[in-house]
Amino acid sequence: MSEVIIAGIGQTEVGEHWDIGLRELAFAAIQDAVNDAGGLKPQSLFVGNMLAPNLSNQAHLGVLLADYAGLLGIEAVTIEAAGASGGAALRQGYLAIASGMVDVALVVGVEKFTDQVGSGVETALATASDSDFEAVQGMTPAAQAALLMKRYMHEYEVPKDGFAGFALTAHANGVANKNAMFRKAIKPETYAKAEMVSNPLNMFDMAPNADGAAAIVLTRRDLLPSNFSHPLVKIAGSASSSDTLALHDRKDMLYFDTAQISAGKAMKQVGAVLDNIDLFEYHDTFSIYAALQLEAVGFAIKGKGWKLAADGCIALVPPAVELLANKPHIPCATMGGMKARGFAGGASGVYQAVDAVTQLQGRAEANQIPNVKTALIQSLGGPASTAVSHILQRT
Repeated sequence: MSEVIIAGIGQTEVGEHWDIGLRELAFAAIQDAVNDAGGLKPQSLFVGNMLAPNLSNQAHLGVLLADYAGLLGIEAVTIEAAGASGGAALRQGYLAIASGMVDVALVVGVEKFTDQVGSGVETALATASDSDFEAVQGMTPAAQAALLMKRYMHEYEVPKDGFAGFALTAHANGVANKNAMFRKAIKPETYAKAEMVSNPLNMFDMAPNADGAAAIVLTRRDLLPSNFSHPLVKIAGSASSSDTLALHDRKDMLYFDTAQISAGKAMKQVGAVLDNIDLFEYHDTFSIYAALQLEAVGFAIKGKGWKLAADGCIALVPPAVELLANKPHIPCATMGGMKARGFAGGASGVYQAVDAVTQLQGRAEANQIPNVKTALIQSLGGPASTAVSHILQRT
């Protein structure tokens, strides 16, 4: 298989973009990524999107964006896997280059939540669950996460503020990220006083829905422009896994099998173990998801994922030199994660990759982790009904 190099990255600020549409948002990220790649012309476009047919009344995004970006004639498709749509699109781009069938692939994730307001957004988000058995009962993603969190806290005797560390870390790391929706650190007392969304889930235990677009250009090493100056980053491992859509069909609701399987497969492709991972970009749409991912991937034993955040082992950046040499400390949400940057739906997995590349190429400025060489990123669709994992390495 061909080596897959990340030639360019682009992103927009995450937030409420009332004044621009879906195609303009995506084009801004595409333009930045193509420019960053030295003008490489894509042969294929893979679009990660979760809710455009519901929120923006727009399907067939591949063609829409190829047309708007002046790329008519190329292969252009949309990939949907709920919140893992961006990660799934990145995997398709990876497979296209690795197979040798495509020379240059463009991956873009885009979401436009503000095309609707109010209950319509919750209704759209609920389509990622089992409609016949969950959504029809009024179950929302937040309520679902709250039920998981409540059961977890009961089984493992987690204190009321046990998950606070996830939000505190994300917001601290988001301060210096100019593309993050929230750029202000919070204190433990702020978390403690936060409004309850769905007991025990408070407003700091969930990422805000937001508009955004991120893009990545993939190619082979021998096709890079002669003036390419960034340190080389490759996608060294890629894997995806699926589980039941409905939580009640699982043997153990408090273990994310897909997170374990996809991360394990991706690391096996590289010959990597957890000690080789310098940073982990988890899918922190909800604090409980972050804890369950840490356990499934292997950074914590079952029932102890929350303690990594509570004990400060989810390292803040940039003082990570000693931490990286003293596992189980592991930098996570290094640019603010979804909690501080904002949850941009189908774009989230591409944002994760952009964040990781920014770290690996030494472009993270105030958030830079020293000597980082290998990153694990993982995107979830729903409560890990889908999990897509990628290993990115500086070559």
